[in-house]
Amino acid sequence: MDNSKKIELQSAAFERLVQHLRKRNDVQNIDLMNLAGFCRNCLSKWYREEAEKKGN
Repeated sequence: MDNSKKIELQSAAFERLVQHLRKRNDVQNIDLMNLAGFCRNCLSKWYREEAEKKGN
């Protein structure tokens, strides 16, 4: 798989994760942190950090 296809698939998977978390607003950040080791706040922080790296 070439890199652009990989990035496209990762982006689509990320969008699905965000949509899923928006629909499941009953799941609390602490639940995510305990079960998965990250939370909604982590996702937004990672997104912002990556945007800053790219100069956006």
